[in-house]
Amino acid sequence: MALRDDWLRDLKRAHTELGFRHVRFHGLLSDDMTQRRGDGATRRHGDKISASPRLPISVSPPRVFDFLLSIGMRPFVELSFMPAALASGKKTVFHYKANVTPPKNYKEWARLIEQLVVHLVERYGENEVREWLFEVWNEPNLRAFWRGTQRDYFRLYRHTAEAIKTVSASFKVGGPATAKSAWIADFVDYCERNDVAADFVSTHYYPNDGFENDGGTEVQLFKSQRGIMREVAQNTRAHARGRPVYYTEWNTSSNPSDELHDESYAAAAIASTVMEANGLVEGYSFWTFSDIFEEHGLPTVPFHGGFGLLTLHGIPKPAYRTFELLHDLGEQQSLVDGLHETVDCSVVQKESSVTVLLTNHTTPGHSIETEEIHIRLTNAREPIAARIRRVDPDHANPKRLWVEMGRSESLSQKDIDRLETASALVSEKQGVEFQDGSVFLKTNLPAHGVAAITIDFNPQKLCLKSHDSDLGEVGTVTR
Repeated sequence: MALRDDWLRDLKRAHTELGFRHVRFHGLLSDDMTQRRGDGATRRHGDKISASPRLPISVSPPRVFDFLLSIGMRPFVELSFMPAALASGKKTVFHYKANVTPPKNYKEWARLIEQLVVHLVERYGENEVREWLFEVWNEPNLRAFWRGTQRDYFRLYRHTAEAIKTVSASFKVGGPATAKSAWIADFVDYCERNDVAADFVSTHYYPNDGFENDGGTEVQLFKSQRGIMREVAQNTRAHARGRPVYYTEWNTSSNPSDELHDESYAAAAIASTVMEANGLVEGYSFWTFSDIFEEHGLPTVPFHGGFGLLTLHGIPKPAYRTFELLHDLGEQQSLVDGLHETVDCSVVQKESSVTVLLTNHTTPGHSIETEEIHIRLTNAREPIAARIRRVDPDHANPKRLWVEMGRSESLSQKDIDRLETASALVSEKQGVEFQDGSVFLKTNLPAHGVAAITIDFNPQKLCLKSHDSDLGEVGTVTR
C-alpha cells in the first residue's frame, strides 16, 4: 500500500500543504514486510540484506522510509504486527492477516527488533534515527489487536525497549499505544518500577469511544460530549508524569464509513479539538491522510465516509482545508474573553497580522444554528486589510457538488477537476472598523462552520496589550 503512486502523491501533498511531519502506519513487521531466512540473503522491496543465522526471518527498512526522508518527513515507527515465524498463535486481524498474538520466544522478538534498528542506522545514520520515535505495538488493550494480557504486553514492551536502547541509548521508545487512553498510569508505573525506558507516552482516542455499541455513529457522538478530547488529553498528560504525550490515532469518530468524515462537521470538530488541546500534547496523528486505506478492503465510492483527509481521487475534504487553515496560523496565541455554547474563538499573531479562527461546533443531536459573531481586538493599530476564508456547508465542500453530479462512482478527469475546484479555500474581503485603538469586525458563522479572518497591519511590531503570559488581550465573542 505504501508504495502506491497515488498514496505517495497524497502523502507528499499533505506534507507540503498541511505541514505534516511524521507518518505512522501498521504492519511494519507483518509477513508481507519480512522474509523467512533462506540462503543467507533476503530481499525486501528490492533491497538485499543479510539474514540473521539466529532467526527464522529477517527484516530491513522499507523503501517508503526512503521516500519519507526525501520529501522532508520522518516515520513514527509503529512496531507491529507479529511475524508468523515468531508468533505463538494464528489469530489475525484485517484482510492482510496481521498476526496479533504474542511472540512464542520474547528473546527472538528482541533480536528481530535489534536487527531492524541496526539496519536503520546503517541506512540512515544514527543522527537521523535519533530524531525518530519507536512505538511498541498497536492498541494492545483491545483483543482484536493483542491476544495476550496486559502483563504480556508489558513484557513485550520491555524486551523491545531494551533491544532499541542496545543499539543506541539516545533512541526514543514509548507506548502503550492503547485505544481509549487506557493503561497510561499502569504503563508508567511498570516502567518506573522496573527501570524500563519510556521516553514518551502514546495512546489513541476517538470521540465515540465507549459508545460503540449504542446505535449508529451519530447516536454514539450524541452520547459523548463536546470538548471530550481536551478532557481526555488533560488526564493522559497528568498520568504521563512529565513525558511527552502523542495521540497517534484520532479522528472525529472511529467509524471507517462515517458520512460526517466527508462533511464540514469534521472540519469544525478538528479545528475545535486542535485549538482546545494546544499545549497539552506533543503531537496529534490524524487517522488518516488519505482514503486509500485497505484495512477493510479498498472502497470504490469517491465520498464513502472514509477516515482520510483526501478522497480516493485526491480531492481535499473540508477536514483537509481546516488543517490548511491551521497550518497557516502563527505561533503566538492570544487570550480571548467571551464564552458561547457552540462557538470557539482563537486569536493567533504573526509579525504583521492577526488571524481570528472561529468554529461553530457541537456533537450531533444538540442544538446549533448560524451565529452572528462580534469581535473586538483591543490595543491595536489601524489595519490595512482583512480577509476571510471559510469551511462550511457552502464553502470548500466538494461532496455537495458530487451529490449534485449524481453520486457517480466513476469520475472522469474533468469531474475530478471540478471537485478539486469546489474544495478550494476562497479568500474574500472582510469588513472591519477601527476606533480608539480597537478593531471591530463581525461575521455570520453557520452550524459546523470554520472561519479564519486574517487582519493585516503595517509590518512593524503589533501593539496588542500584553500580560505576564505574553499573550495579547482580545475582546468578547458574542451572539
